[in-house]
Amino acid sequence: MSDLFWLTDAQMARLEPFFPKSHGKPRVDDRRVLSGIIFINRNGLRWRDAPSAYGPHKTLYNRWKRWSDKGIFAQMMAGLAAEHGEEKTVMIDATYLKAHRTATSLGVKKGGGGRLIGRTKGGMNTKLHAICDSRGRPLNLFVTAGQVSDYIGARALLSSLPDVDWLLGDRGYDADWFREALKDKGIRSCIPGRKQRKKAVKYDKRRYKRRNRIEIMFGRLKDWRRVATRYDRCPKVFLSAIALAALVIYWL
Repeated sequence: MSDLFWLTDAQMARLEPFFPKSHGKPRVDDRRVLSGIIFINRNGLRWRDAPSAYGPHKTLYNRWKRWSDKGIFAQMMAGLAAEHGEEKTVMIDATYLKAHRTATSLGVKKGGGGRLIGRTKGGMNTKLHAICDSRGRPLNLFVTAGQVSDYIGARALLSSLPDVDWLLGDRGYDADWFREALKDKGIRSCIPGRKQRKKAVKYDKRRYKRRNRIEIMFGRLKDWRRVATRYDRCPKVFLSAIALAALVIYWL
């Protein structure tokens, strides 16, 4: 029992404003169910393998699926991350997340938006694009298929950039349109130029070294087995797993 995860009173108090209203029959113990969901996601267990202390595994799964479809877990992470207070520097990067065979099996339903899983040199992957603050705390997350360019993630995250002075990124974000878009927002870019550029791009090498914090953030997210390996077919549910990990690690 001592190695199980339990949300504290302070953590529950921060999460409760994001809970959807209960209609009809009251929900069962929110602390017990959410603690069980976090335990399952962190350890990559099947729902049926949930410890009995968290109650029936079907209750855990039903709450997880219902709230994931509504985007509740992503809203929790975004809501708490909005209190970041960052005014100086943000960082952008992307990482690959391996897709398990259970996520890639069977056909996609007609009318669906796809599973956001693509084939790369490393096999079947999903790509996580992220913006984090100067302390390495994730501010915004976006998932695509594994073969999608970093430019696509950068374009999707551009509008959500906070009002800061600097953005740090690696060579994958060296594009004239991206630099101009940052300039229009009043943000200075610290991005090294690609090797095939005819004219070298100047950047602050000392400042660029701080970009390792976003790499550390990706590593900590991948400590959660349900994030490091994608088991969920639905991309919205998988994004909920990533958001939940970011929420617990950095914002609670």
